[in-house]
Amino acid sequence: MPNSAAIYPGSFDPVTYGHVDLIKRASSIFSEVVVAVANNMQKQPLFNTQERIAMLKEATSGLSNIRIEIFDGLVVDYARESKINVLIRGLRMVSDFEYEFQMALTNRRLAEEIETVFLMPSEGYSFLSSSLIKEAASLGADLTSFVPNSVADRLKKKLNK
Repeated sequence: MPNSAAIYPGSFDPVTYGHVDLIKRASSIFSEVVVAVANNMQKQPLFNTQERIAMLKEATSGLSNIRIEIFDGLVVDYARESKINVLIRGLRMVSDFEYEFQMALTNRRLAEEIETVFLMPSEGYSFLSSSLIKEAASLGADLTSFVPNSVADRLKKKLNK
């Protein structure tokens, strides 16, 4: 797949080492990876889209084939507009599988030309989730093994910890 591209969509609120691990894995497989930040205000993100983009840029600064963009609406519509037919999704634990499988099949029904590729993070990151990180941060936990230092600093400032 020398000239292939893929989209890795998500809220990235905030970006974790698990996300970064999947981005690195995808960037070694695809010639370009578009990290697509969902602008979904229904999820009530802690960080706005510009803050999430800044954190992603810092966390992926060493990767040359990464592009970070914002998208609204359905990811399959964004993929069509971008002329990219591969979506990357991460599977951390078995508990992710049912939800991700349903989403992949729904996306296939909506846009059969778009394929979903599942990647697994390193074992050391398989338990990480942004919501878990936000909860730990709100309780004053040391986050240095879960997120880049710049993200940990932003979380502390945002949560006044």
